[in-house]
Amino acid sequence: MHFIVAFCEWLEQTGVGTSIRESLWLFPIIETVHIFGIVLLVGSTSILDLRLMGLTLRDEPVSKLAWRYLPWSWAGFVLQLVTGGLLFASEATKMYGNLGFDIKMILIVVAGINALVFHLIAYQSVGKWENDPVAPFSARVAGCLSILLWFGIVAAGRWIAYI
Repeated sequence: MHFIVAFCEWLEQTGVGTSIRESLWLFPIIETVHIFGIVLLVGSTSILDLRLMGLTLRDEPVSKLAWRYLPWSWAGFVLQLVTGGLLFASEATKMYGNLGFDIKMILIVVAGINALVFHLIAYQSVGKWENDPVAPFSARVAGCLSILLWFGIVAAGRWIAYI
């Protein structure tokens, strides 16, 4: 654990971490772009998740929605990674041991595993069920987990400031 603390201390003292932390405008600008990334990522994945659960867009083929919205999800995710990394660099020691931050990181990993499992297993047979108003059980579970995880990630991200 000492290595992690030392890394966090070093990261905060880099030019990037110091500049963001000491600037009047950099942190709020990066935070705002981070929020735009949340909107892109959670909004676009939620459309697909709700379709997988059979709650909306039941007449749209799943692969068509995936083709249309997953690029937006990836763009939001990349934006999140970049801005989240910059925000972390400015307050790394503060984030170390912050329960909200820890929960957010764990949920992100679980959401990634959920997406990977969905694409490796359920989505492989999408041609057989994509026009069905309700997806197979495994796809519905993946969609439900996904939307719950991403909403949990957003909530945990807000808790960081208060824990």
